[in-house]
Amino acid sequence: MAIKTEEPNQTVVSYFLLESLMYTAEHPGLFFLLFLITYCITVTGNLLILLTVGSDPRLSSPMYHFLGHLSFLDACLSTVTVPKVMAGLITPEEMVISFHGCAVQLYCFHFLASTECFLYTVMAYDRYLAICQPLHYSVAMNRRIRTGLAGATWAIGAVHSAIHTSLTFRLPYCGPHHIAYFFCDIPPVLQLACVDTTVNELVVLANIGVVAAGCLILIITSYVFIVGAVLRIRTAEGRQRAFSTCSSHLTVVLLYYLPPICIYLQPNASGPGAGGPAVFYTIVTPMLNPFIYTLRNKEVKRALRRLVCRGSPGSPARSPAP
Repeated sequence: MAIKTEEPNQTVVSYFLLESLMYTAEHPGLFFLLFLITYCITVTGNLLILLTVGSDPRLSSPMYHFLGHLSFLDACLSTVTVPKVMAGLITPEEMVISFHGCAVQLYCFHFLASTECFLYTVMAYDRYLAICQPLHYSVAMNRRIRTGLAGATWAIGAVHSAIHTSLTFRLPYCGPHHIAYFFCDIPPVLQLACVDTTVNELVVLANIGVVAAGCLILIITSYVFIVGAVLRIRTAEGRQRAFSTCSSHLTVVLLYYLPPICIYLQPNASGPGAGGPAVFYTIVTPMLNPFIYTLRNKEVKRALRRLVCRGSPGSPARSPAP
């Protein structure tokens, strides 16, 4: 379907057709069940972490404040893409997405993904202050500052995504309308534009590259100082405790950064197999994050047990400790 424009011999598409993921067309029922289980685990796990952090006063430190934001971001990021993929596995017609719907999906995806990128940087700074500047930590990361830092990540992410969305959809699209990807992302959408997209591709490489590289450099710098401070701790138990508070964050950073590097350093990549790296950080990583943070964090595990015990029917109410 196309809409005629005022210029002769030029039309504007009103919808796009998303590509299915590789191999899913052969066994749609199996992959639907797999994605459904993954999505349920992702949403349940992240919302459970969010509920635990928000309801347990013992998890009131800045690290858990930022963890709550991360859990909410992961649940939303998975929701932007996975339900549409599952709908397409049941009804192939559901892989059709309107022009404006594509723009909304692209904006939401980059808004959440870039916000998460900035949040990882803030979390690394928080760990740097806690380990390298412990005497000044309570002042340098008080309630007002940590709330401001968290809010800034959301605001910058919104502006960053708005820039890319406006630059992408200000171009004319006159056909074809087949996106060789399982959701609307910048590289595959740009390939359908009717004009030269070299400038847009350079902006993608420069802007996203600068943002991602800048955040990654700040994270690495923070961990260089953290490692130096930890190695100066005399006791092995103290070093292990310090490293345990950082290992979860460092693990999810690596899982989050590697796939986008494979995607955005080659913006012309397309085809069913091109979505493989994106599957990892849009579907797999949001599911793994709750397990990474709970399995490696004793405080979160204890808080989860307290939350489950409070919610269990017939559980005895405990009187507050004197």
